[in-house]
This record gives sequence, C-alpha cells and structure tokens, in this order.
Amino acid sequence: MITKVVIQGYRKFRSFSVAPDAATNIIVGDNETGKSTLLEAITLALSGRIDGRWANEELNPYWFNAEDVRDYLAAYAKDPQTPAPSIRIELYFDSEDPDVQRMRGVHNSLRLDCPGTKLEVVRNPDYDEEFTAYMADPDRLGVMPTEYFEAMWKDFNDTPLRRRPAALGLSMIDSRTIRSKAGVDYHTREILSSFLEPKERAAISVAHRKSRHEMTTSSLGGLNEKVRDGSEDLHDAPLSLTMDQSARASWEAGVVPQVDNIPFAMAGQGQQASIKVALAMKRRAESARTVLIEEPETHLAYSRLHKLIDRVETLAGKNQQLFVTTHSSFVLNRLGLDKLICLRGDTPARITDLDDGTVAYFKHLSGYDTLRLVLATRLVLVEGPSDEMVFKRGYFDRFNKYPEADGIDVISMNGITFKRALELCTRLDRDVVALQDNDGTDAANIVEELKEYLSVNRKMFVGDPALGKTLEPQLVKANGVDHMRTVLGLRPQDNPDTWMPNHKTEGALRILESEQTVVMPDYVKQAVEHFA
Repeated sequence: MITKVVIQGYRKFRSFSVAPDAATNIIVGDNETGKSTLLEAITLALSGRIDGRWANEELNPYWFNAEDVRDYLAAYAKDPQTPAPSIRIELYFDSEDPDVQRMRGVHNSLRLDCPGTKLEVVRNPDYDEEFTAYMADPDRLGVMPTEYFEAMWKDFNDTPLRRRPAALGLSMIDSRTIRSKAGVDYHTREILSSFLEPKERAAISVAHRKSRHEMTTSSLGGLNEKVRDGSEDLHDAPLSLTMDQSARASWEAGVVPQVDNIPFAMAGQGQQASIKVALAMKRRAESARTVLIEEPETHLAYSRLHKLIDRVETLAGKNQQLFVTTHSSFVLNRLGLDKLICLRGDTPARITDLDDGTVAYFKHLSGYDTLRLVLATRLVLVEGPSDEMVFKRGYFDRFNKYPEADGIDVISMNGITFKRALELCTRLDRDVVALQDNDGTDAANIVEELKEYLSVNRKMFVGDPALGKTLEPQLVKANGVDHMRTVLGLRPQDNPDTWMPNHKTEGALRILESEQTVVMPDYVKQAVEHFA
C-alpha cells in the first residue's frame, strides 16, 4: 500500500506530502485545489504513464509549478548558474511482496530505507547549449522549454523502470469524460484485459488472427480476383486485399463490451461510469492494488449514485487502496468522514481521530451538505434558516456587507447536532461561531457540554433564558413590541410575540429586507463581533 505521497514542483503542488489511509481516501477541495492533479501524480509515479502514454510523450511546460518557474526566471536573470526547476513525485510503499521489495532503497527526498517509485523531470544535459541559447533569447516565452528536459521513472534503488511491476496494479476511472469514440477508453481496456491470464489472452489472440485469415481467404476471395484482374495494367505485381494482422488490429482494439445487448459506447454516460467503477473494483487484487476514481457522482441521479457507492463499499478488497475525488457530500458521508483528505494549497488536512459515532452519524444522514462544513474557512453554524437570515442582517448592519463577502459561510444545521458539527470543525481547525437557542436551559450549561470543541477561534453564543427561549422572543425583547410590529409590517392588531413563532422563516426574511432599524439580541451581537 502507498504510505506516503510526496510531490514537488508538479502543477498546483510546490511542496506537498500526504500520508493516505491504507484502505479508502476521499479527496475533496474547492475548484482548482489539485484533486485531479493528485490522482495524476499517483498515476505517473505508479506507471510512468498518463492517459496511456509515457510521461516523456506527454511532458509539457504546464507540468511545472508556476511559482517555481517565476522564481527561477527572476533568479536566472541575476545568476545563469541557478538550477532549473524540476518535478519530483514519490510514492512510498509498505509491502512484503518480493516484487515491491526489489524497489527498496534510500534514493528519495526523505532518505528513508523503504520500497518506492518516483518520477523525476529534470534538465537533459545533452541539450545544455540549446537551453542556454533559449534562455538568452530576449523573445523567449515565460515557460520551461520541455524539449530540453526528460522524465525518468525509477524505483528507490535508483533503477530505471520500464514497466509497472505486477504488484503495483492500477485502475483509473474518470467518470467525467468518455475519451474513446469506440466507447472504451485506455483505462477501461486495461481493466478488461486484466481479467485474463496470459495464456487466455494468447489463445484469444490466436483465434482472432485465425478468424481474420479465414475472412481473407473466403469473403475477400472473390473481390481479390476482381482486383487482380483490374490491376495488371497498373502494376507489375498483382494487388489483393487482406485482413490486417498487425498489432494495430489486435483483438483488444476490435472487441467492445455490451450493456444489455447495447454497445458500451451507446450506453448513457452515467451507466458507463458505473460499469467502469464496478469493473475496476472486481479486478483480481494483484492487478488492482490501487484504484483511482474521479468524481463518481458525475452523470448519476441520486438513486443511481446510491447504488454505485453501495457497490464500491461491497467490492472494495482488503488488499485494495482506494482514492476517490468528489464534489458530493453524499459520497463523502457514505464512504466515511474519517477517510477525508481536504486539499488546500500544499497543506492537506487529514482527519485521523474523528469519533466513530460521528462518522456513523453522518453516514446515516448522508444527504446533509457536509462539504460546506469541510470546505469553509470561516463559518457560522445556526439552527435553521430564520437564524441564518437574522445573523446576516446583523452582520450587514455592523459591516455594511453580508458575511459571504468576507468569506464567511453561514450554515443552517437542519437537525444536525452542534456537537457533531463542532467536532468536525475542531478536527479541521476551522474558525467557527455557533448560535443556539437556549430552549429554557442555562446558557452556561450548554457551553460547558461542548467546551472540548471550543477555543479562541471556535465560540458558541447562547441567548439569555430570561429574555426568551428562542430567537423570536429575544428579538421582541430587544426591539419592543411596537417597533417589531413596524419592522415586520404587521397590522396594529397583530402581536409579534404570537405571530413570529408561527411564521419563523417569513418573519426572518422581513427582518433581513426591512429598511427599519433592527436591534439584535446580545448573543447575536457577540457572534457578529467575533469577526470584527
């Protein structure tokens, strides 16, 4: 299994490392944080390939980290001897498999004596003169000329690798795109091929060649007689047609799977994605030790996604290590918050000590938008939509802008307990404020029960029970009955004390949009001031 991934200078990652879980890893992050890049890097270091092509064939200037390139160009202007930027991707393994142990060594950035593979992109010394001329050109582009670099795939013994060892089996499924016009992309062909033993593959290949030869001698026989008769005047040697027997015409290229008697390419993209995942997970353990899945939720309705995640959980082998990128809270909740890797720059967040009860809690409430909790840098937790709108009004009155403008996400709990949410925020070290009704309980007792999750950056504010059990009476106490009636646009005979509890969301919306002054209860003011 992969125990550590180290990435230096590759695309988004300048100096990145993460210790993945031995079984399942759920990779989340905002757009452009490097989720796909992480899977690409693992693929490159495991196979030396990307999208079925060798790294040297795919090498391009945008593999290099932009900051590394910018710093190098600035330094080169002062000192041409400055070392050129490079790329290093390392995978550290924990396995007693003899094939893996043969890759043991200390040629890695951590100087650990362990098995591993690495992919390095460095300047090729054979092109020193060309590189110097390129750098001296005043009209050169602000990118690295990859023509003068080379990609080297090696193990930790510094031995070049020519093929992926069998013990490092890899399956890659990208649910977002279907690359092949034939409906089966490179990765899917690799998966299908892995179900066969070498002798079985050879037997099919021989049978395929025989059938093509028979077609040449039978079906094409009459046509070849006509071609020969008409070609004698054009060429000294007779012309004829034959079925292609070269490697380009291998049986793998001509065989495609069917779904309910419909060619794979004609199936819906959601169905194709589900099939790819199922095929990858059902491969023999030795041929699929590492399974990489890009956004399994793509193209799938909720019910289909539910079935797919059930299938992933059922098929996951004890010797398989799974990496899944996702934008779906459902996928995250179902596969387990304790498997989370949250990307943010070069410092990923791992949750390694989340309470088992909290993990199970979110699994059972898999529809909750947990990703908002995970991805927010600063957030406010409130009990429901009415509290959310009132807080936003209080924040706007204080700062003349809504909290979202300052990167603060206000999240309604919608039945989720504050204890579970605050535990998750604590493990991720998030800046958070929680607003809670007292419901007749002493505020100090509520805070005391949650004190292990509270700190300077994590606060809970609860209304004084003497001023009301919930938000609505607290607002009436702070503003007075008459002014609250004006804020809400009520008739003279309407009593805010009885109207507001029966129209919580409507009342909060009127408060948010009212042009009248609204005095916030003290605990709401304290929550707003936390962000001052």
